[in-house]
Amino acid sequence: MFKKTLLALALGGTIVSAAQAGEVEVLHWWTSGGEAKSIAVLKEMVQDAGHTWVDSAIAGGGGDSAMTVLRSRAVSGNPPGSAQIKGPAIQEWGDLGFLADLTDVAKANNWDGVLPPVVSDVMKHNGVYVAAPVNVHRVNWMWANKKVFDDNGLTPPTSMKELWAVSAKLEKAGIIPIAHGGQPWQDLTTFEDIVLSVGGADFFNKAFVNLDMAAIQSKTMIESFEEFRKVKAYTDKGAPGRDWNVATSMVIKGEAAMQFMGDWAKGEFSAAGKVPGKDYYCLPFPGTEGEYTFNIDSLVMFEQRDAENQKAQMKMAELVLSPKFQDVFNMNKGSIPVRLDQDMSGFDSCAQASMDTFKATSKSGKGLVPSMAHGMATYPAVSGAMGDVVTNFFNSDMSADDAVVKLANAIKASM
Repeated sequence: MFKKTLLALALGGTIVSAAQAGEVEVLHWWTSGGEAKSIAVLKEMVQDAGHTWVDSAIAGGGGDSAMTVLRSRAVSGNPPGSAQIKGPAIQEWGDLGFLADLTDVAKANNWDGVLPPVVSDVMKHNGVYVAAPVNVHRVNWMWANKKVFDDNGLTPPTSMKELWAVSAKLEKAGIIPIAHGGQPWQDLTTFEDIVLSVGGADFFNKAFVNLDMAAIQSKTMIESFEEFRKVKAYTDKGAPGRDWNVATSMVIKGEAAMQFMGDWAKGEFSAAGKVPGKDYYCLPFPGTEGEYTFNIDSLVMFEQRDAENQKAQMKMAELVLSPKFQDVFNMNKGSIPVRLDQDMSGFDSCAQASMDTFKATSKSGKGLVPSMAHGMATYPAVSGAMGDVVTNFFNSDMSADDAVVKLANAIKASM
């Protein structure tokens, strides 16, 4: 429905730009402390190159609010110069004919040579670059306050069984075991971590990439839902509606012991002056050692009529892949560079471990899976439908058996 409506309205008008010469408007949702500091680096570089940056930052919803605004802008014939879009959604926009061709920039800067195929393939529509990859996030992380664990004589869990044992001890000691933000996308993030832990990478791909109904309705998925329900018992009453960075702050302050969140959470630890290994642990989600759930942020370029605005777009695309930006942005953001040739010596131990696992899984082809919760595994309509089921389950007394039936029905209805 979205595609048909958007295409009909787009064909009814002409894509125009109200911007002044040499201007690029960027619509994004990098708004938390670490994120805002990161994107400010690109803004400064664009301005240093002689162009004007117009910042359209829209907070909330893990990007849902920003996408609502983008659709409205696009159908009215006034898309921004660039927008933060990722995964299969890039293909939807490409099918509609909205996106600019970045071939010249890509060839001039050897994107095919410096990017791993798992990244470059997502940035192309019909074999043509239409987006510039900003970073690679590892989603299946566990963040833990080292002092809390040390003071209670505990070791961070490495399996689901250990997770519940540790959580029970922390709760008994009067500490919130798990800092969680009760928002649909955060629920889905934790759920996909558990599915990866319970079922492994092959099962994850069958369920969330291939949408295999046998996997969706399997005993493994039922077990995943049952394990997911246990999370709620170890969160606090303030979890519903809490933003992810507020939950991260709870771990930073020692108010809670652990958080299950992608490596953008590390940007908050860094902004607070915390050091990995000394103040906090960055470890794979229990039971997912050697596996890597990836989320690639990217900036898609929308066609612009003004020649000077086009130049600003192309310059920004070039700067996004520059070693300087990749270095500074990812150090602030908590993610890792998309370039395989990037010097990692200046990065902390969390980022170096992330890059090592990313390269190893990319090379072997085993253990590397696209995040369903963050729009990399399937189309937004499908992941959104799955997210609704997961959140409804988490906030009700729905049985795990009923949940897999509803999950299967939701997927079928959204395809």
